[in-house]
Amino acid sequence: MGNLEMTPRDVRSRSREIMDEVEHGQTFTVTRDGHQIGELIPLRRRFVSRQEFAAMSRNSPTSDLDACRADQVVAADHEESGAYER
Repeated sequence: MGNLEMTPRDVRSRSREIMDEVEHGQTFTVTRDGHQIGELIPLRRRFVSRQEFAAMSRNSPTSDLDACRADQVVAADHEESGAYER
């Protein structure tokens, strides 16, 4: 399910249909004069299909465990010194 655009007029004239679609996971962007002014999104999603999870994960960055550990060491070293010792 992608994000669909609609005008405030669409929201008024098709509100029941739109709310049913939002309830089933559809997201809508409301536009006025070609400018995005808001979104209608589901509050919670109980299930994500394997295909949708794979599609979302495809563009996520890969983790670098060594860089993560180095960041933790720097943060820990910073916390050990007092704020006035810098």
